[in-house]
Amino acid sequence: MVKALAFDLGASSGRAVVGQFNGEKLTIIDTHRFPNEPVHVLKHMHWDILRLFHEIKQGLIQTRLKGHADIQSIGIDTWGVDFGLLNAQGELLGNPYHYRDTHTNGMMEQVFQQVSQEEIFQRTGIQFISFNTIYQLMALQRSSSLLLDQASTLLLIPELLRYFLTGERLSEWTIASTTQLCNPFTQSWDNALLQKLRLPAHLFQSPVNPGTLAGKLVPAIGSEVGLPSLQVVTVAEHDTASAVVAVPAENADFAYLSSGTWSLLGTEISSPILNVQALQANVTNEGGINKTTRLLKNVTGLWLLQECRRVWKNEGGSLLLKKRNDSLLMHLPSVLLSIPITPCL
Repeated sequence: MVKALAFDLGASSGRAVVGQFNGEKLTIIDTHRFPNEPVHVLKHMHWDILRLFHEIKQGLIQTRLKGHADIQSIGIDTWGVDFGLLNAQGELLGNPYHYRDTHTNGMMEQVFQQVSQEEIFQRTGIQFISFNTIYQLMALQRSSSLLLDQASTLLLIPELLRYFLTGERLSEWTIASTTQLCNPFTQSWDNALLQKLRLPAHLFQSPVNPGTLAGKLVPAIGSEVGLPSLQVVTVAEHDTASAVVAVPAENADFAYLSSGTWSLLGTEISSPILNVQALQANVTNEGGINKTTRLLKNVTGLWLLQECRRVWKNEGGSLLLKKRNDSLLMHLPSVLLSIPITPCL
């Protein structure tokens, strides 16, 4: 029996899931669920990264208590683009920004003054969204933040959480590809692009492939959760990449729609598409497993509903969802809103 633990973190919630495979059948068992709520501090929005790490430790404890102390490895996937910075001593510098924070406003135009939109797409194949890592780094640079001067390593969110478990600094390809700073053909950081933007190349570790051994739990964590010497593995650490791996496709010609806070509509191809049509359509070429490319489009998912639910809950209301005639109906005591499902989906 092969048994592993996966942590799947989305923009609104996370969960720990045990997968066990007996050679014929894969069984999935939830062992822990938790909310993922951003924190507003003064003018900015951040991820509560230490709370997320606490929940990961709770997930490990709950997994053991529910009879799965024999798990052989663990992996973590999350959303893309957001990151934390470590100093030379391995200490976290500041709290990771939430991608919906306003600090990236106007940064795309600042980047285009140094490198054209066409060149960036030719170099990276990634669609243009204002919160991509490239624009977050430009925001730090333009604000004369000391963080970049003090930083030794940049780790994206799943890499940062993995680092907290193992003490090992590793970059993983599928999540690195979301930054809009990587070459999709070489599966490495585009040093020429970094140089043109005057971003410090030493921040970036060479990406490894999914399935790489990433170290074991540090002794203190292993003792705390009751799972000493547990192996940590780099999975497809971008949550969409992991979702695509799970598509039950019978051949290579398939499409997928992965829905959560965002909805991702796309297909899997053998090499990136970087032509003018792809640029004009603002599609993205993100990294997949086994050197594949995930050609997809980000579209609005459940975020509007999640935000309505959050606000109404804070106001003492409630939200009941029903589906009727291809529309979602949201019922409140005095409000009824109907949001049609996008026709193209």
